[in-house]
Amino acid sequence: MPEELKKSEIESHSDPAVTKQLDTETPKEEQFKKLYSLVDSKKICLLSTNRDGIGPVGRSMAIQKRVGPDFLFLANSHGQKFFDLEHDKTVQITLQDSSNNDWVSIAGKAVTISNSDPRIKDIWSNIVKAWFGDLGDDKHDGSANDPRMTLIEVKSHYIAYWLHDVGTLGLLKEVAVAAVTGKVAKQGIMRELFESDIEMARKSA
Repeated sequence: MPEELKKSEIESHSDPAVTKQLDTETPKEEQFKKLYSLVDSKKICLLSTNRDGIGPVGRSMAIQKRVGPDFLFLANSHGQKFFDLEHDKTVQITLQDSSNNDWVSIAGKAVTISNSDPRIKDIWSNIVKAWFGDLGDDKHDGSANDPRMTLIEVKSHYIAYWLHDVGTLGLLKEVAVAAVTGKVAKQGIMRELFESDIEMARKSA
């Protein structure tokens, strides 16, 4: 249900739409379990790099493997994203469930960019070939040995995600009541995981 706006939230320059939904009670272990469930159910994300002179540039990417709070991708080394990563290793991974608006936002760094990493063969599958093509020279064939086949490893350092706790009708009611009463709509739960939390999760992965 909508909650009262407090004077303290004004004085502290807080955004009540965020603070009233922020979950500070659920144990971190449970928060990571839910995060992994959200990510693993989607597989496709938006991977954004920072392009010199332009800013953030995103593209749809398949998550080849999640290792705890970190992620592995396979991509064509001829892609513009690799020029971006030469200048700035910072990336963002975002996912959203259009059926309920649940979302995940992950800030991290591309710590490995390699076309010789042995993990390529572990995470490669035939479906990857569809994005590479086969030149017919027994080399540029979209296989795990294709010199264009490059692994991107992203290590997370900040994660935020939001979960709905009302359905579509409940959301509309929540917003309508809040707008009429001057209260603040609270239609979900937001969680934040910081670098220290992520490092603990990484050790236990």
